[in-house]
Amino acid sequence: MTTLMLIIAVLWLAYSNGANDNFKGAATLYGSATTGYKKALLWATAMTAAGSLVSVFAAGKLLVVFSGKGLVPASLVGTSHVLIAVGLASAFTIFLATRLGLPTSTTHALTGALIGVALVASAQGVNWGAVTHTFAGPLLLSPAIAIGMAAALYIPLRRLRRALGVTKHTCVCLADQAPQPISLQPDGSAVFAATGLRLTVGEREQCVERYQGQLIGVDAQTCVDTVHYLSAGAVCFSRAVNDTPKIAALLLAAPAWNSSWGLSLVAAAMVLGGMLNARRVAETMSKRITDLNTGQGLTANLVTALLVLFASPLGFPVSTTHVSCGSIFGIGLVNGAFRWKTVAEILAAWVTTLPVAALLGGLLFWLTQGVL
Repeated sequence: MTTLMLIIAVLWLAYSNGANDNFKGAATLYGSATTGYKKALLWATAMTAAGSLVSVFAAGKLLVVFSGKGLVPASLVGTSHVLIAVGLASAFTIFLATRLGLPTSTTHALTGALIGVALVASAQGVNWGAVTHTFAGPLLLSPAIAIGMAAALYIPLRRLRRALGVTKHTCVCLADQAPQPISLQPDGSAVFAATGLRLTVGEREQCVERYQGQLIGVDAQTCVDTVHYLSAGAVCFSRAVNDTPKIAALLLAAPAWNSSWGLSLVAAAMVLGGMLNARRVAETMSKRITDLNTGQGLTANLVTALLVLFASPLGFPVSTTHVSCGSIFGIGLVNGAFRWKTVAEILAAWVTTLPVAALLGGLLFWLTQGVL
């Protein structure tokens, strides 16, 4: 029974993590209308699965960080009631945020649940030195660094584009204008009789900013889109490398579990969560923070990928949510389309994630003492 509860807790957490996090790397592909939601989701899912497989070899330090060692008493590390309490508390917190369409941090949820357990389990309370050194510093610094890097990087990239002679062109969407005589053309377009202006009707998603020009003999927009896809894939890949072992640590801390099986189960649940329940967070990340063109989306993804990829091998538990959102925040500050209401909602989710998980973690640990 205890083993089954542990598996349910960890797989629910992995599912919720996938629903909240899998799409984050591809959010700018969808937000900049580089591609539609379904194609972006498929690309994000494929790269998440690949990153989860690589995490078996690349992120062993994070397994230790999130096993609870250094936060809860040594006698309780790896015990069932600690692992179940942490798993269920984290899973509920992330699932609630996902239902509200708010991107939040699994790292924060896990940290909060561990703190809640530690407060109930030990008369000495929490090892705040370990919390500050291992968790608080990276989690507070990562969004600030991402905002600064994205804002700073976009300006020189924009100047480089102009220096290379790559220009932008947009289509014009007309609405609620005075009627004018038109003549219909064989290709389905309409020509205004007074001005000769040709109008082609399409979907709103087609009214996007595109690049004109050549880069090393290749169409500029093709180059940007290709690198954008690669950068989005890198974010999803690196996010999975970083997050899979955090969640699997709850299973692997139990002595009976084999690491390969544990990581495989977590990876499968993460993929399923993203495929079935990513849409609400995707809309928030892609459409509600700021308007994006493809160049801006590319810049944000490059910053996120660099920060998360360098963090994982060092056992530095940055939140991919904070980094990816921070990068988009930085672009929004530069392009002047920053939507403060949405950002305030996201920040509120970040602030409440840790204490909610801590409260639930401590309560569940208290309830399960003597039962499991």
